[in-house]
Amino acid sequence: MKQFFKYLVAMLIAAAATWFFLGSGSHQVSTEGAEKAEDGEKKPLYWVAPMDSSYRRDGPGKSPMGMDLVPVYDEPEDEPGVIAINASVENNLGVRSEPVKPRVLVKEITTFGNIRYDEEAMVHVHPRVSGWVEQLFVKSEGAKVEQGQPLYTLYSPELVNAQKEFLLALSSQDQVLRSAAVARLRAFQIASSFISELSKTKQVKQSITFYARQSGVVEQLNVREGYFVKPENSLMDIASTEQVWVIVDVHERQLPYLQQGAQAVMTLDYLPQMRWLGEVEYVYPSLNKTTRTAQVRLRFDNPNDALKANMFAKVAITASNNAPTLSVPQQAVINTAEGQRVVLALGDGRFQSVSVRTGRVASGWVEVLAGLDEDQQVVTSGQFLLDSESNKQAELARLDAREYANATVNGEIKAVHKETRTLSIAREAITKWNRPATTMDFKLDAGLSTDFVQVGMKIRFHFEVRAGQFVITRIDVLNDEGDKA
Repeated sequence: MKQFFKYLVAMLIAAAATWFFLGSGSHQVSTEGAEKAEDGEKKPLYWVAPMDSSYRRDGPGKSPMGMDLVPVYDEPEDEPGVIAINASVENNLGVRSEPVKPRVLVKEITTFGNIRYDEEAMVHVHPRVSGWVEQLFVKSEGAKVEQGQPLYTLYSPELVNAQKEFLLALSSQDQVLRSAAVARLRAFQIASSFISELSKTKQVKQSITFYARQSGVVEQLNVREGYFVKPENSLMDIASTEQVWVIVDVHERQLPYLQQGAQAVMTLDYLPQMRWLGEVEYVYPSLNKTTRTAQVRLRFDNPNDALKANMFAKVAITASNNAPTLSVPQQAVINTAEGQRVVLALGDGRFQSVSVRTGRVASGWVEVLAGLDEDQQVVTSGQFLLDSESNKQAELARLDAREYANATVNGEIKAVHKETRTLSIAREAITKWNRPATTMDFKLDAGLSTDFVQVGMKIRFHFEVRAGQFVITRIDVLNDEGDKA
């Protein structure tokens, strides 16, 4: 018996020694861990339920839904609409971004058009008196004529009488009468050489030849030999070929970059090695209501008559208003009924959708008039999903800030997800929030079970906005007439 007590005392002493040494060592390790936490790690302020931020605890544990509580640290909160995704999700979405920079939107405007005769240098040939065309020296349209070349011979009783009056005036001593007779012949476009010859020969001619006043080509020929013509008849049109017009179509959004005098380069398929230099002469004041394009007239020199009317030409016009302007890629801009938005890449996986005011669009870039600053990063790929999530978070943040962040509404259950305790409900419109009817997901409160709900059930439910989630707190089943069952 004494031996037993000796063994018992020995064991107690050994246990006490072990506790002393192990306890001291454990205390030492715990102190070092606390010091490390104080030196480098942030301590949580409190712990909250993932689905309900109002459920708070001082330490880790489980939420009423059985989910692990998450720590909340003392960090500045992002403004509404800012979302955060981890690097793997960002990589899977293929998110890419571009900086907001001043850029030259347009260096040149490339378009196509048709070559035309210079209408300002077009000569329309009309007879000044009635008569008969006895001889026609120009036989077809497109024929080349030179200045001073004979065009046609006309017999007219009026011209015969004018010659007689001129000869009578020459035989008189009245200088005024002579001058009037010469002026009448010149008014009939009779050549000075014919008047000089008539003064010398004193012989009246029955027909008189008329000559081309400029070189060019016959653009229209409306007369043949033997025709009786009057002053209102157009006999032919002679187009100058020294210069040509090129009429091109320019899109409405490109018009701000055009002005009179802008330089242009023209090329043709049939002479690909040649380049013609010209300039913008006139921008027509109206647009084609179907194509929403404006016509622009350019002028080009035409040496050697290489440029033919109705040829198809490619024209590159140097932009006149090409100063650098703040711009973003065109694919970064999201167009909505309310305006334009872009998604900003804030860094560290954080993104935010912001409204912008845009201006001109050219060469794949959009001018930014308001809403962005230089060197900000805008998302150019994957921005639609980020924009949708950012706007949802911003809307939820705005709802959280309202006094009435809860509502009661009727709906029909479209899907039940028991594992996530989520119902997909086609709800009616919420009048007080000015929200239209839609189908969306709602979370069930911890006190509600998924056992009694099923697809197709018509319900009247009350929900609250909690930490960015729509949480149902009460459900009433309705019959076919819309009354409580």
